[in-house]
Amino acid sequence: MDAPPRERTTPQEDGYLHAAPYGTHPTYYGPRVTDDEALPEWNPGEETLRPVRGRHRVARQRGGTIARSRAVLGVGVIAAVGAGGMATANDNGAGSVPGMSGAADTVAQLPVLGALVDTGSSEAAASTAVFTTAGLTETEVASGQADAGEALRARILQQADHQETNAETRARAEAVAQAQTAAAEQAAEQAEAERIAEEERQRAEEEERRRQEEERRLAELRASYTLPLSDYRLTSGFGESGSMWQSTHTGTDFAASTGTPVKNVHTGTVKEAAWAGSYGYRIIVELEDGTEIWYCHLSSMNVSTGAEVTTSDVIGTVGSTGNSSGPHLHLEVRPSGGDAIDPLTWLRDKGLSV
Repeated sequence: MDAPPRERTTPQEDGYLHAAPYGTHPTYYGPRVTDDEALPEWNPGEETLRPVRGRHRVARQRGGTIARSRAVLGVGVIAAVGAGGMATANDNGAGSVPGMSGAADTVAQLPVLGALVDTGSSEAAASTAVFTTAGLTETEVASGQADAGEALRARILQQADHQETNAETRARAEAVAQAQTAAAEQAAEQAEAERIAEEERQRAEEEERRRQEEERRLAELRASYTLPLSDYRLTSGFGESGSMWQSTHTGTDFAASTGTPVKNVHTGTVKEAAWAGSYGYRIIVELEDGTEIWYCHLSSMNVSTGAEVTTSDVIGTVGSTGNSSGPHLHLEVRPSGGDAIDPLTWLRDKGLSV
């Protein structure tokens, strides 16, 4: 279809100014023509075949080419999708809708966009398919199960459902992980508490066992008897006569080095711990049955009157104080605090080997 003749305007420099066929901005192109010469159809997509001679003025572009191309492409996408959707919605095509024939012709005449909706060209159909089949699989396109708009909407809804499902799955997984972590922490705390309680129970049991053992040991020790010296030599025995005594010897002498520890023979109470004249430093321990044990000629005393002593307690050291010819322990045994008896016989009666 030929474009209507254009009115010539005042010549600008060596060219002519013509009214723009599209829009309100004037367009400058081509050399001067005669009145009888017909003007060619203007197509912005093609370069003019007429050689350009002389000086001419070109309209300044408004905006960048990239922005203009995107705008044209967006309009093309909208037009193509709309035309494709309407065509698939009605088997008779756009002609059956009032006014659609003129709209299709107008779209076809638009530069660049006409190629997108021209059904007579295979290349145009390929370009249109890029937009009208957006969101469709190849099977859906081949079978024509749904139009582009419905398929796209279905795909969007499916993607939204998929994302929601993934979000719910992640939320459930996080909840399960948090629950497992909390359960593990609780189990660890419970295990730690049980471990501490078990250690406390075992410690208490061990302390009780040790206490009972000590009580048993002390009880056995209190009930037991021991010799007063671990290393000794018997010298003067019970009942001997001599110038050292007024009558007879009332005890048994255990010779040992000065400072040798003297052990308590049996559990009892210290009745006396003091200087006793010819006996020197003397300790008297009274046993539970009233028997008195005398430890005489000591060089030192480690206990005081009234102290409770147990079998094998160190109560003093060997010396040579009082009426003594050398360091030794003079040991006497007096049942119920009365007359002295033979210490060796009494010790042997208690199970000791002397």
